[in-house]
Amino acid sequence: MGMRTAIGVIFIAHGVGKFNPGFLGFLTGQVGLPAEMQFPIALAETVGGSVLIIGVLSRISASILAIDMLGAIFLVRGASNLTGQGGYELDLLLLSGVLVIIVAGPGRVSVSYIAKKIPRFLH
Repeated sequence: MGMRTAIGVIFIAHGVGKFNPGFLGFLTGQVGLPAEMQFPIALAETVGGSVLIIGVLSRISASILAIDMLGAIFLVRGASNLTGQGGYELDLLLLSGVLVIIVAGPGRVSVSYIAKKIPRFLH
């Protein structure tokens, strides 16, 4: 639960900032993605982080966040240097965290575990 909560809070904090119009200029200018991608990226991080904290559909949201982090590493950072200016160490750390959640599941302190009606592969 601790790792799920920590990763969820980080994704919520970063996702809420991506609703800001300033992110649109960064997305279309430096990254080169279309403007229509602002809302799905911001929603994926905000809703995905919230769902991770609650512990419902954790594997699905962690999979979406893993794709988001791969995009951050390769498209935004360019996978050029691990540390320093423009480094992708935080992105790699978040990617490894969501991969652990995909493999291990949400754990016992989660709504999925309490409900018991949600199929295990959807936890």
